[in-house]
Amino acid sequence: MDWDNVRIFLAVAREGQLLSASRRLGLNHATLGRRISALEAHLRTRLLIRKPSGCELTAEGHAFLASAERMEAEMLAAQARTGKLDAPVEGTVRIGAPDGFGVSFLAPRLGKLLERHPHLRIQLVPVPRSFSLSQREADIAITVEQPSQGRLICSRLTDYTLGLYASHAYLARHGTPGQIDDLRNHARIGHVEDLIFSPSLNYTSEIMRNWDAGFEISSAIGQTEAVRSGAGIGILHDYIARQIPELERVLPQLSIRRAYWTNYHESLRDLVRIRTVVDYLNECVKAERSIFE
Repeated sequence: MDWDNVRIFLAVAREGQLLSASRRLGLNHATLGRRISALEAHLRTRLLIRKPSGCELTAEGHAFLASAERMEAEMLAAQARTGKLDAPVEGTVRIGAPDGFGVSFLAPRLGKLLERHPHLRIQLVPVPRSFSLSQREADIAITVEQPSQGRLICSRLTDYTLGLYASHAYLARHGTPGQIDDLRNHARIGHVEDLIFSPSLNYTSEIMRNWDAGFEISSAIGQTEAVRSGAGIGILHDYIARQIPELERVLPQLSIRRAYWTNYHESLRDLVRIRTVVDYLNECVKAERSIFE
């Protein structure tokens, strides 16, 4: 069995589309289609149902996916043992991250990593959602909770805090709350509860039993911009809000602590590009630890 065909099948199964898989692998779309067909012919079974909207795994495809991932893990382990792992720092690494951390912290800093390694390609996906590492939705995922299951390499990246903020303009119009009960007389900005992707992000109850926001936004960056515009008081990341001169800390005695975790699938642990990116993330956070404290 041709390992390259198996590798291509894994990419298509994880991406769900031939086109996006071809972009990720740097191969022609038609070539991918022919290689999948060759694999199916070798196995004498249909692995994918191709539709205009994407590709779906057949029952046989799902069964083969588990075998293919074991083959991938063995191949990486064999390369590591023989010292022939991809020593140059090159290829694509996709990082999934919460939007606040991804946009405000990672996006301005990853360019320096690419200056060091010009053959490395970074895909940053900073969105308010969770990522499946087993399905390779991301190579490295920054999470707000430590995963409790899966074959993952996980490490604590940094703690961070959140607090109450409002714009100077808002406080000039409506006054500054002196105690928690005063918040009931103010416009409050919060998250869309049924779109919270992690229980640890449901932190409004740590401030008030019923936050009852009149303006709900599913994005941390969106909440920050709404508070900056003067729309109300919100619970924002301190390391983001402190950089915005229009914002003022409200009830500073109230603070919420959370943590970011770095995660990647154990089958990728020996890849130089993965180790390089993870080390760089740790380097960046360590160099600027003070902004998170």
